[in-house]
Amino acid sequence: MLKPEAEDGQMTLADPQFRADVLAGLERRPRAIPARWFYDHRGSQLFEQITDLPEYYPTRTETALLHELCPELCALVGEGRAVVEFGSGSSTKTPVLLRCVAPSAYVPIDISGEFLRQSASDLSQAFPGLPVMPFEGDFTRPLNLPAAIAETPKLGFFPGSTIGNLIPHAAIDLLRAMRASLGLGAMLLIGMDRIKDPAVLVPAYDDAQGVTAAFNRNLLERINRELDGTIPVDAFVHKAVWNDDRARIEMHLAATRDVAFTVDGRDFAIAAGETIHTENSHKYGARDARILLRAGGWTPVKEWTDAEGRFAVILAEAQAERPAP
Repeated sequence: MLKPEAEDGQMTLADPQFRADVLAGLERRPRAIPARWFYDHRGSQLFEQITDLPEYYPTRTETALLHELCPELCALVGEGRAVVEFGSGSSTKTPVLLRCVAPSAYVPIDISGEFLRQSASDLSQAFPGLPVMPFEGDFTRPLNLPAAIAETPKLGFFPGSTIGNLIPHAAIDLLRAMRASLGLGAMLLIGMDRIKDPAVLVPAYDDAQGVTAAFNRNLLERINRELDGTIPVDAFVHKAVWNDDRARIEMHLAATRDVAFTVDGRDFAIAAGETIHTENSHKYGARDARILLRAGGWTPVKEWTDAEGRFAVILAEAQAERPAP
């Protein structure tokens, strides 16, 4: 199936995995579509707007932490590693890290190719002496990174608590995939959001300006555009709730009326009040975070948090496996 790209009108093949995930997600009960499909070009733009919202504390908190931890991080990591950023987006936090650790190369990985290339171009201009090697792909699977850094020690960078978007077993799988991609002896700098009062958490995912709502509904617009969808986008509202039992914020698209539509030629119907589950954002206590990392093959080395304990940045290492204990 050929679909026009929104930005330049060029014809391109619709992503077969996107089609498969959407169709499977709409057929299952409860309905759910993986959050990674938020990030087409428009979705990436909207997410960058979210990070600047007054309610959205993670970006401000993590950026401040990166500035504070830089001297200690540099001593622990050393200079000359290749920095590999998973899900780089616009790389707003990346310059802080690059100035801190003086890497030999920078490899941003993202599923949104157009956004990735623009971000890589911006960073190349900001760091003219640094080799920047953008890599378009799904980092949830082991990747063959550029041959130019094959023998170079690596520092993975996974900021923003994106790990929280995955249910625990999938998060462990991702951490193992990162270890496989980066190799033994690599290090990983990862952000994790802490459990806190829902009065702080919920507004961060349901802002007063409605940017997060637009971000959520953009998924339906993408389905309509790329998969011949006829979903009435105005029939769905954004919903963000705290699930205390699973320690996570959940984002849903809730139908305000009975709707019938098609996607890729298949018929679907959703009743009023029914939802499509579009994202989780798990929050981790300090011990939970360390257990998660160890289960994924990473040994925690150092942890930094803000004064209020809202957010953590953790450095971990892919050490050689050893028999128990």
